[in-house]
Amino acid sequence: MPLPFAAEFLWRRQNLTFSLMLAALHLALALGLQGGALKAFVLMHFGLFLLWQPMWQGGRDLVPGHAAVLVAAGVALAWWSNGWLLALWIAVLFALIGSHLPVMRDGRQRAASLLAALYLLALLFAWVVPKLLEDAQSYPPFALDLIRYGLIVPVAIIAWLPAEARSGPVRQGIDLVYSLLLFLLVVVLVLGALFVQRLAGGGYVAALTATVLGVAAMLLLLAWLWDPRGGFEGVGQLLSRYFLSLGLPFEQWMHRLASLAEGEADPERFLSSASREMLGLPWLSGVSWQCERGSGAAGVTKGAVTRLSAGGLILEMHTRVRPSPALLMHMRLLAQLLGHYYAAKVREQAERSSAYLQAVYETGARLTHDVKNLLQSLRSLCSAAQSAGDRDDEALRRLIQRQLPLIAQRLQVTLDKIEARPASGEERDVPAVEWWRALGQRHAHERVDLRARTLPASAHVPADLFDRVVENLLHNALEKRQRREASAVTVELACEGNACRLTVSDDGEAVPQSLAKRLFEAPVPSASGLGVGLYQSARYAAERGYALKLERNVCGDVRFVLAPAGSDAG
Repeated sequence: MPLPFAAEFLWRRQNLTFSLMLAALHLALALGLQGGALKAFVLMHFGLFLLWQPMWQGGRDLVPGHAAVLVAAGVALAWWSNGWLLALWIAVLFALIGSHLPVMRDGRQRAASLLAALYLLALLFAWVVPKLLEDAQSYPPFALDLIRYGLIVPVAIIAWLPAEARSGPVRQGIDLVYSLLLFLLVVVLVLGALFVQRLAGGGYVAALTATVLGVAAMLLLLAWLWDPRGGFEGVGQLLSRYFLSLGLPFEQWMHRLASLAEGEADPERFLSSASREMLGLPWLSGVSWQCERGSGAAGVTKGAVTRLSAGGLILEMHTRVRPSPALLMHMRLLAQLLGHYYAAKVREQAERSSAYLQAVYETGARLTHDVKNLLQSLRSLCSAAQSAGDRDDEALRRLIQRQLPLIAQRLQVTLDKIEARPASGEERDVPAVEWWRALGQRHAHERVDLRARTLPASAHVPADLFDRVVENLLHNALEKRQRREASAVTVELACEGNACRLTVSDDGEAVPQSLAKRLFEAPVPSASGLGVGLYQSARYAAERGYALKLERNVCGDVRFVLAPAGSDAG
């Protein structure tokens, strides 16, 4: 968007305006004008200063209050244009010009500002201050002419320098700290020269030289103290620590915030408690906050408002007066800390919810497979009843008498798990011989090769774990046989002492390698189930101190093994 015509003209001619401003000041002082002529030139200088000033853009509209203050300042400067007031004004101009010299990038603008700063220093110390001390009469005539006409040369050079090319409105701006330091430096030099001259009774040049050397020595000492060697922290470190702890010791706030974070799990309650803690700050009257889950406030929400955002949290800090830049930096730091802690609380709550849902899912998946295994046993009984003839009635009756109590018992255990909380039930261990006998009765009609080796009477197995694993593995192997992918299914149990090893194998196709790597690590795609049977069985086995693994996976020999964790097979 193009600049307005007036603002663009002033920007392109800013060095000309700058030069005319300095020329008007030079004519008012160097020509020795008095009365109305002096006031006219000073007023013209102030008007040109308003066109050049670095505080805001030239095309900006002023509110009536600000305009009235500027007009009053110009009239006062012109009306009371004595030597001391003009010396003070020159010091202010030097501070304004010198404050933005370090951040200037354009070489031409830097040269113009540097020439203007040197000109103002020369005018102040070579003309204005000697006039005030009545020491200018001792100057030889050529020195007076050199000051009166020679100092106009840098002003003319500034007018000749082209302005920096810009494509849009850019605010020059000033640095308040740099301006204040430069202003105080000039004031110290002027008053120091006056003090040394009155104390020593010598000339002005000697007094100014002694003052400059003294200030230079003090600056060198301060520069060394700012970042010294030998173990001393330095003024810079102390000043930075002071600004960081302004209005609130940083360590104390961190301690209180960490204590709240440890004792409060709910993000909203934590945020409310932390906001009330912040009211202990002397400069803070109230705090209001907003987030996706709601909003709240603490204290008196009146006065100056500072709006900050961090970690999905919007904070409004209410202070009695408008905060200073140092305090504003401190408020940003506090808001970031509170926002990070709040975001961490939200993540913790989401993780707790996810863990609870994961526990519910895993428990439901386990119970679903228990019910699925029971259903498979009932289907086997139904299939045996449908295929039995008249001569098999007695054998069928004995089979049903053996199987139905076992199925009812397993169903009762599953119902007890549904009613209990996850992982709260106690698992039962049964003798390995008894468990093996029950397994043979359940699958006597399914042509499964059951092989038992070394089953001592003292050996026990976790019945729930072994039932779950063998039912899942047998279900998968029998399905492969129904699809004619396998013909022989073998279950083998071997015990050494109290450690039992269960093996289920078939002579079918091998499990694809891409699937075999994820069988026990995550749910896998399944056409006949939920795809989580072996995953849940492996997790449950790990909880009971066992390990389930695919020991051999080749075509014609697919072998799964359940054994104690840490054993050679496990």
